[in-house]
Amino acid sequence: MAEYKLEVTTGKVTNAGTLDKIYVTLIGAKQESVRTELDNFGLDFQIGMTGKYTVKTSLSLGKLLLIKVEKDPCFLLPEDEWYCSKIVVTTPVGDALLFPCYRWISRGELVELRGGRAMKVFDDDHNLLTGHREKELKLKRNLYQWEVTDERLPHMSHFKEISELPAEISFSMSQKIEMLFKQKLSGVELRVNKLIGSAEQWKTIDDIKKIFCSKKTTMSEYVTKHWMEDDFYGFQFLNAINPNVIKRCSGLPANFPVTEEMVKPFLEQGCSLQKEIEKGNIFLCDFKRMDGLPTKVYDGESLQVTAGLCLFYVNPEKKLMPIAIQLQQQPSEQNPIFLPSDTETDWVLAKMFIKNADIMQHQSVYHLMNTHQLAGVFTVATLRSFPAIHPLYKLLIPHIRYTLQINTMARKYIFGPDEILSRSSLGYNGMIALMRKALSEVTYSSLCLPENITARGLESIPNFYYRDDGLKLWNIINSFVRAVVEYYYPSDSEVCKDTELQEWISEIFTHGFLGNKGFPAGFNTVEEVIKFITMVIFTVTAQHAAVNDGQFDYYSWAPNGTLLLHKPPPTTKGQSSMKTILETLPNVGETVNFAATVWILSEKYIDTVPMGTYPEERFDEPAIKQMIKEFQAELSYLSEAIQERNSQLEVPYTYLDPAQIDNSIAI
Repeated sequence: MAEYKLEVTTGKVTNAGTLDKIYVTLIGAKQESVRTELDNFGLDFQIGMTGKYTVKTSLSLGKLLLIKVEKDPCFLLPEDEWYCSKIVVTTPVGDALLFPCYRWISRGELVELRGGRAMKVFDDDHNLLTGHREKELKLKRNLYQWEVTDERLPHMSHFKEISELPAEISFSMSQKIEMLFKQKLSGVELRVNKLIGSAEQWKTIDDIKKIFCSKKTTMSEYVTKHWMEDDFYGFQFLNAINPNVIKRCSGLPANFPVTEEMVKPFLEQGCSLQKEIEKGNIFLCDFKRMDGLPTKVYDGESLQVTAGLCLFYVNPEKKLMPIAIQLQQQPSEQNPIFLPSDTETDWVLAKMFIKNADIMQHQSVYHLMNTHQLAGVFTVATLRSFPAIHPLYKLLIPHIRYTLQINTMARKYIFGPDEILSRSSLGYNGMIALMRKALSEVTYSSLCLPENITARGLESIPNFYYRDDGLKLWNIINSFVRAVVEYYYPSDSEVCKDTELQEWISEIFTHGFLGNKGFPAGFNTVEEVIKFITMVIFTVTAQHAAVNDGQFDYYSWAPNGTLLLHKPPPTTKGQSSMKTILETLPNVGETVNFAATVWILSEKYIDTVPMGTYPEERFDEPAIKQMIKEFQAELSYLSEAIQERNSQLEVPYTYLDPAQIDNSIAI
């Protein structure tokens, strides 16, 4: 008689337990056990519980290959899905094998789990394992399918409603409940304030402070006080939530005729614009992508957007200051260059229109497309190409856990034709056109932070905390990925013959980057795999945090930046007033809708999993577990250093603190 000792763990997520009967069958290389009910005295399979059971067999099963798990009804109780975390089996010879599950199991469902060391496709040495692998991938490719909604944008999963999503990649019940509560709370407060739906214009800037009484952050209050200051305006292009546009200016564009006389008063005494360009102290934001895009029709007229240019100067105090703004691409008498010496309201209006262009590009390109939509591509490709036993599935699944859920919600409630982003100055069609243009211009290097920073000439610009923290995070992720990948792929030849890995990158190349030749369509070397997976993990963790988590901080105060401006950009100087600014801003109802949206998008939820924590035990190899511990330690050291630095700053930069970064895109 042989005895196999089982430890069966139920997850700690809400409603994870079950009163139904659970059966297992152990499948070995020689034979399989009888179907055995797991039943101890008292209640089994309650939240967080690890139950110990014994499966007896007349003979050894040989090498243990699979566990078959079944859930059958108990009496006439209603269905309650069971969330099984893992099963650990100790064989008669004392070997302890981990069988990760981490999924919901429904009544009548049969689930087969593989355990032990992560295996690549050519590692499988038994026909049962090969067959199981092929069957799993066939099921997953049928379950997770591509949908082409626009031939010039990244493809999406075919799910239309969150109710269609498999339970194991959906939000936990507690996060769903909390998110609904937050939405309801914000709506109640705004209704109490009689602001939602109001078409009135704001009468004073101070009236906008009435939007949220209970929701404030230290940063949102700072923004409210300092939004008109030029040094804070410049700071935001480095350390707010769109640090992706600014670049060093090595020479003025021909269509931006800024003269020495125009900007001399704003430069260090005795310096010239040309000398400051040569010293690397002049920077530029150029929103030429906005040129020629369709715009939203509002009250029967098309709104106007700014395809503008903004010139910045790093002054001797190491502050980034705006020194010249042109609001359209082609210079003319109706397109003057605005300067800090113009009237206060002229200069504020010019900065507002630049910020409006920046926010629309941020939300549609750098937030929605370059993090959410690319993460969706990485997720679908991973689920379709890798079985659960594959080492790269185990590595990536914690970083794509909620992506399809949040993307399905965003597709319906954020970026639909009638939803919040379609209410921008560009409108839905304009936003789509902007994304198409941006994707046609995107490069692999632009998604890899070290190369991105170098290409934009931002290696030495002072007080650029996104760069400083981001490069450290990139290096930490890269070191961890290198250790894991080299453990499983000791040579380039193993990369080349892993057909599942090649299928994964091929799907991403086809469905994410639409065959753009600048991206890898296949992998030939270990180094190529390391770089690409580093980019994937950085994108869905750090980069998403950088462009998402500060939205309430910086966007809840509409004068500092808003998606919608009603009046056209000024074409002459000296004609504006504070009344002009108030008429240009969104009306009361529009403002509060934007503010409520960024409140929800910036929230942290109870079930947030901090970067690098890996609560699901999927790897059985001690070496990989040690690598994870070292990864976590490096993230912790960086978190401490960032917090120490921030304690010395008037305006701290917190968005790339690893302790604050989600392990996957969950909002």
